[in-house]
Amino acid sequence: MKATVEELPESKVRMTVEVPSGDVQHAIDHAASDLAGTLKIPGFRKGKVPMPVLLARVGKERLYSEAVESHIGGWFRAALRGTTVRPATPPEYDYELPSSERDGFQFTATVGVQEQPELPEWSELEVPAADPEVPEELIDAELEVLRSSVAGLAPVEGRAAREGDTVVVDLVSSDGEAQRDYVVELGSQRLLPEIEQGLVGLETGGEKEIEYSLPDETGAKITAVVKELYEKVLPPADDELAKAASEFDTIAELREEIYTRLGAQLEEQLENQFRAAALDALVDATEFEVAAGLVQARAVELWNGLVRSLERRGISPDVYVQLSGRTPQQIQADIEAEARQSLAREIVLEAAADKLGIEVSDDDVDTLIREQAEELDEDADEVIRQVREAGRYDSLRADLTLRNTLDRIASEVKRIPLELADARDKLWTPEKEKPDTVTKLWTPGSKEPA
Repeated sequence: MKATVEELPESKVRMTVEVPSGDVQHAIDHAASDLAGTLKIPGFRKGKVPMPVLLARVGKERLYSEAVESHIGGWFRAALRGTTVRPATPPEYDYELPSSERDGFQFTATVGVQEQPELPEWSELEVPAADPEVPEELIDAELEVLRSSVAGLAPVEGRAAREGDTVVVDLVSSDGEAQRDYVVELGSQRLLPEIEQGLVGLETGGEKEIEYSLPDETGAKITAVVKELYEKVLPPADDELAKAASEFDTIAELREEIYTRLGAQLEEQLENQFRAAALDALVDATEFEVAAGLVQARAVELWNGLVRSLERRGISPDVYVQLSGRTPQQIQADIEAEARQSLAREIVLEAAADKLGIEVSDDDVDTLIREQAEELDEDADEVIRQVREAGRYDSLRADLTLRNTLDRIASEVKRIPLELADARDKLWTPEKEKPDTVTKLWTPGSKEPA
């Protein structure tokens, strides 16, 4: 859909949308099929009424009106994807019906939009930033993983099986089907949880009947006999471990590599947290309200996305509500809060992009797509073509614009040590003093008043 946007007073825009003739033809055919399925015309079965007969019965104006009214919302949403318009109110349409099914169609949609906020000088904002420090415990944990990967196995005597042990077991189902000499490490999740848990506590030669559930929720039984039991023998954390488990010759070199790698990962994580904190600080310092219509629309998107995610895991929304420990009203409030915050971030970034004059060229978008295609070992030119055909090119441009804008904001705010920010929070200031008579209001997510 081709759309042009005209700014109007009072935070409104008028979009003029051009609909190709092919889409108009599809809409008319669809409307004709719907009307034919509802009309009773002597001599014809429902849904089998020829177009000339249908037109003679209902008239071209009714057919075309039905076609436009049932599709104009979809045409409007499709046209929005190629613009930066963010509707805050339902659209008001204005159009004249097509003269024929072979002609294109044009309509206008007037909508209220979110007013762009006036941004404060973000270079004056102070944002806490943590320094990456890799605890020795993390390095030791990495070394433990390496020790486990090259560990030997020794027979166990005088105790029962526990998690981490390796067992050689015969598994015989109630119908006589058997898996002999099956080797498994307890805790590796290679067996059903009930069976794996049933093996814990058995000694060599031990036998046990274990009940478990099948995917169709019916019960089944299996007899397990532990034939052999082994425990891991971890090698010492020394130079020999470094040689066996890595390309390094000494344990000191291996620890240094682990420190450097974890430090880089932690630094990236902390930098992402700082960028988010810088943006939220700017949002908090900007005085504006996100339009209620935008919040409701985004909340619906978030809820629908959550429902789809739950369905992929076989969880119904009702079960999710029960498991969450929250009321439907609290969940709705949380989703609306998330919607409001995500929109506020986007609106502030868009305003900052306009203020900075940040623009993203086609070459910039192509470079981004090529980088992602190379990571996935895909043909970059083909991916670019697919992105353009799918209408996602401009949305990528918008995403890249916001990312570049956040780069500027994060580089220009005042980065202060986390310790300094914590110390300031603990300082008493007059505005923190609250009179004893102030009523404490309960809000979703806060603790119940005592």
